Amino acid sequence: MSEVADHTATQASAPSEDVPLIFLHQVERHYRQGEDTLHILKGAELAVWPGESVALVAPSGAGKSTLLHIAGLLEHPDRGDVYIDSRSTALLSDAERTAIRRSDIGFVYQSHRLLPEFSALENVMLPQMIRGLSRNEAKARASELLGYLGLAERVTHRPAELSGGEQQRVAIARAVANAPRVLLADEPTGNLDPGTADRVFNALTQLVRASGLATIIATHNMDLAARMDRRVTLRNGIIEEMP
Repeated sequence: MSEVADHTATQASAPSEDVPLIFLHQVERHYRQGEDTLHILKGAELAVWPGESVALVAPSGAGKSTLLHIAGLLEHPDRGDVYIDSRSTALLSDAERTAIRRSDIGFVYQSHRLLPEFSALENVMLPQMIRGLSRNEAKARASELLGYLGLAERVTHRPAELSGGEQQRVAIARAVANAPRVLLADEPTGNLDPGTADRVFNALTQLVRASGLATIIATHNMDLAARMDRRVTLRNGIIEEMP
């Protein structure tokens, strides 16, 4: 295991391999639209173990982003629960949910969402400093991660000076900077050309497997999905396994 992955695994508490790192149990979510009710999730169940990558493949509007938001504790389900390393989150306060997001969950979006006025290095340092690390500790960790992702020569560049693939790799480094145990990605290669998407995906999956992250990646790319450990889809609000 590389120094980066080893550092990530050491910072995160070591969970039992018999217990999923994230478990969505009977999750329901609905929205009011005028006089109608849209039932997006109808008892969705999904468990993901350490080091496992799961592709979430479903058409637009099926509820992929909603499921990721609930899994990442950004949104409350109407019924059901999300367990993070066997811990129920249903009755936690907003402050407690925020603390879990900061320490245990990393996010990667289709748009990199980097801060344009900061360098690649600074973008990866910021979440660590918010969590309480010193500037020197955050800088060392950020430099190590960016080097691991092949960006050692680009750390001082701002997002506008980076290619799309480089920006997304910075976003991945930022997502794992605080050594989360769960990584959620919403179409992380959706804005990239096939060759760049392949390189970004390889970097992401290598980091996932080396660090023992439990990962859910929403994607339309069946070629990339086929290279992940499992594939699931959302059909009529229920999660189903795919071949």
